[in-house]
Amino acid sequence: VNEPKPGDLIEIFRNGYQHWAMYVGKGYVVHLLGPCGESTTNRCYRSLLSSSTINLPIGKNNVLKQKLLKVVSSDKWRINNLQDHEKQPRPAEIILREANKLVGAVQLYNVVEYNCEHFATELRYGNAESQQADSRKIGLGVTGATIALGVVILALIVWKTRE
Repeated sequence: VNEPKPGDLIEIFRNGYQHWAMYVGKGYVVHLLGPCGESTTNRCYRSLLSSSTINLPIGKNNVLKQKLLKVVSSDKWRINNLQDHEKQPRPAEIILREANKLVGAVQLYNVVEYNCEHFATELRYGNAESQQADSRKIGLGVTGATIALGVVILALIVWKTRE
């Protein structure tokens, strides 16, 4: 793995999802904890990711500054400044100032609307985006449309049988 530079996005490969953090130098990252807290158990995240948009848990979570290797644990990780090819990253000193200012803050967390990837990309690029959440929204939208179509078909069958 290359040595990260302050302001780099760190992608950590958990079982079934990626956790994102902002590298702030000297071996530390700043990251947003989800409802599962610091735990690296994946049961909580799997249940979150399989939830519908209606029932997604929203909670308050802390922004932490921790050693990168503590956050990574035994998982694989990489530097992934995913939007650099289309967006200009903000200057490192601004990223670091904002990241450090947020340490210990209470942030709202929603797995689809504002998760750890939104948090990290907002620091780097100035706007919050999450490719993981976007792919989940698309999947949930397709599922919702399929269910709606099924309800319409069922209603037509019931209506037709009453005639």
